[in-house]
Amino acid sequence: MVEYLIFLAISTAIFALFALGLNLQWGFTGLINFGHIAFMTLGAYTTVLLSLKGVPLLISAVAGAIVAAFLGLIIGFATLRLREDYLAIVTIGTGELIRLVVNNQELPVGDTWISGAFGVQSYRIPLSTEPNLLFVKFVTIGVLTLLAAVTFFSLWRWIRITQISRTTDLGKRITNKQEFASRLGVAIVLAVLAAAIYISGVIGLYNYNPKAGLMLVLLLVLAFVYWRLEILVRSPWGRILKAIREDEEIPKALGKNVFWYKLQSLMLGGAIAGIAGAFFAWQLGAIYPDNFQPQITFDTWIMVILGGSGNNVGTILGAVIFFAYDALTREVLPRIVPLDEARLGAFRIMVIGLFLMVLMIWRPQGILGKKEELTLGK
Repeated sequence: MVEYLIFLAISTAIFALFALGLNLQWGFTGLINFGHIAFMTLGAYTTVLLSLKGVPLLISAVAGAIVAAFLGLIIGFATLRLREDYLAIVTIGTGELIRLVVNNQELPVGDTWISGAFGVQSYRIPLSTEPNLLFVKFVTIGVLTLLAAVTFFSLWRWIRITQISRTTDLGKRITNKQEFASRLGVAIVLAVLAAAIYISGVIGLYNYNPKAGLMLVLLLVLAFVYWRLEILVRSPWGRILKAIREDEEIPKALGKNVFWYKLQSLMLGGAIAGIAGAFFAWQLGAIYPDNFQPQITFDTWIMVILGGSGNNVGTILGAVIFFAYDALTREVLPRIVPLDEARLGAFRIMVIGLFLMVLMIWRPQGILGKKEELTLGK
């Protein structure tokens, strides 16, 4: 059970990180990216190929993020001066192009060259060896404890801000009351999940499971990226991105270089996806071109839409809901629905599609999104 919870925590955190990059591009800037998987592919392969050459893992992951950002630069220069639909077409084509090139190209694995179709195996992952000193184990557990404490405090503060505004601004009492109730429910769910992950992580780190070490590093990176993105989107830079999303002619009239801001958003979102690709490769332990199907991009779109575009907490919530649904239906549905494996998979997709249709009618901005910032209606 502990190992399964650690696996779910890693999977959810990887795609929460991946979705944060997409949310920056689309939720905050309005860039339609249907090939987000291309950035993850480049990040994953760059990281593992460099690590097999003896490059330290941290430098390999940073290099993967830089290569993914460079792809965003190339795509941006080619499409951002054109209409939005061109960006959507180019990105989905780029994602498939990179996957097919990797599949048919020989890759430098160590001192030899092998076909990309055979995949890449036997590379290092962070904290893969058990610490020799008990002190080191307690240090890692202490870091996880500190991260859990910061998470609980942040959730409490997130609720408290809404409660204060509800009691001080009578003109918005009803709206804020509804927002407070929704935030309270979300915070309780996230707090319970954080507690379960913390307990599983402590057990995994003490008995030392390499995946628990990977989970700790991943959660630290996710927390850092989320923290920096929250600062960025509330800064003047982030406000310009939102203005571009709503009507790019307005920031143009104010003398802002809209093309440059779009390019920055595409590159930064791509770099975040590249980092997610490194963790995706480390989780799998062996990567193949078929691990990077276009379906992953559209699953990530579901997460962003579900939680609420233009909201980083909503994006993380969307990833949590998506993987909770995936895990529950994978375990429970076979016991109550008499279908074979192929039909059961289609049924699970149909159910989440129906859920999204109902959500788009009832709350088109997503669970935590703001209707005035909805980009679907542009």
